[in-house]
Amino acid sequence: MRAVIDTNILVRALIKPGGTVGPVIVSLRDEKFTLVYSREILEELADVLSRPRIAKKYDISERDIARVLRLILTRGEMVIPQQKIEVCRDPQDNKFLEAAVTGNVDVIVSGDNDLLVLHPFAGILIISPHEFLQRVESEE
Repeated sequence: MRAVIDTNILVRALIKPGGTVGPVIVSLRDEKFTLVYSREILEELADVLSRPRIAKKYDISERDIARVLRLILTRGEMVIPQQKIEVCRDPQDNKFLEAAVTGNVDVIVSGDNDLLVLHPFAGILIISPHEFLQRVESEE
């Protein structure tokens, strides 16, 4: 399965590995799906994780950030979006749609209603992390 994962899901998985979305990172590490991302998505993730307020509140070290970014670079597939998409009511979320269309993904995983209301988009499912993890498990 090929998936674009919203930044907020990756951040939540890192700050609370034992939480409900923590298994997303484990599934990526175990190569149960292919993470598709763009440079813009990766930059947003690095920016959010390195914010002093977040790092301090959740005790995220530079090593933790480097480890998750290395995992994405190793197990993921970077795409360069080929078309500009401007349909999301939050313009900052269009980057996930652009990467998904270019990367020919099966799903976009998000907890963000601005993306979820677009389900499906261009034949791509937009689903919750819970539903995604159920699909990953059922494909094993």
